[in-house]
Amino acid sequence: MRRQLSGPSYAGPATFSQCPLLTEPDELDRWQPDVAIVGAPWDDSTTNRPGARFGPRALRALAYGPGSYHLDLGVEIFEGIEVVDYGDALCPHGMAEVAHANIKERVAEVASRGIIPITLGGDHSITWPAAVAVAEARGWGQIGIVHFDAHADTADSIDGNLASHGTPMRRLIESGAVPGRNFVQIGLRGYWPPADVFAWMRDQGMRWHAMEEIWQRGLSAVMSDAIAEALEGTDGIYLSLDIDVLDPGYAPGTGTPEPGGLSPVDLLRAVRKLALETRIVAMDVVEVAPAYDWADTTVNNAHRCVLEVLAALAVRRGAPTRVVRPAGRGTRRTARPT
Repeated sequence: MRRQLSGPSYAGPATFSQCPLLTEPDELDRWQPDVAIVGAPWDDSTTNRPGARFGPRALRALAYGPGSYHLDLGVEIFEGIEVVDYGDALCPHGMAEVAHANIKERVAEVASRGIIPITLGGDHSITWPAAVAVAEARGWGQIGIVHFDAHADTADSIDGNLASHGTPMRRLIESGAVPGRNFVQIGLRGYWPPADVFAWMRDQGMRWHAMEEIWQRGLSAVMSDAIAEALEGTDGIYLSLDIDVLDPGYAPGTGTPEPGGLSPVDLLRAVRKLALETRIVAMDVVEVAPAYDWADTTVNNAHRCVLEVLAALAVRRGAPTRVVRPAGRGTRRTARPT
């Protein structure tokens, strides 16, 4: 691996976890990384508080460097996989079609080379172009999406806007990029969307696990069901994570906070479990709006969700794993997933 740390995370160029910065497709060909981080600084599709356009920069510059050894999995993340930062898609303000086209192109440059794109939003509308790019590269209608969110984002339109952050999942299903039966949603709660939208979702074969179910059954049991559903007939999983799936007490820096959500201790392990037990081919993290954050809480929680996926990918790709136990309990090697 060519990973080299360049001092503390608060110094030097702002790249994700101080990963090397690449800017051109031919650099991807030379480096041949396993994962490439792509910024999608677009938030003109929000319905409430804007500001997620600053999310990609914040996730690079404001998340403090925690190290790279995953205590639970016993893996040095960046010794197990090669990760680069591929910069941002150009998202000129007020130009949704141009911004979405540029996001799709940037993600496609990564996914078409067999590299896993991790897209940092931006509002949730960026999942539409990003997931289409992945579907075109990995197989149209062959990937599934596991979607952590307080909101279903399956409305037909919001105030006449077909490209709202409340509509991307419907656009993906209507296009055929991702079949409804391969959509699994986790964490839904609150008071939107209305019943007719859920009826449409049911007609598409979508599955969802609301917070009420998580409260009654526990997240571990729900995740086991969600993983089994996500693997039905898919050739890979796109993980889409809206940070508002967390309770606002843990993620105040988001545009549409909804009380009653997950805690970080549960979300981090849920994301890790998904990445260990399924074939993740892409990921996005969206709706981080740092202007409303407190003590970079939202930013660091979102950042660690990405680290959980990277650590799981390192384990799945055969990185040496060793978990050190407290004195008197010895050490043991962790089992790698099959």
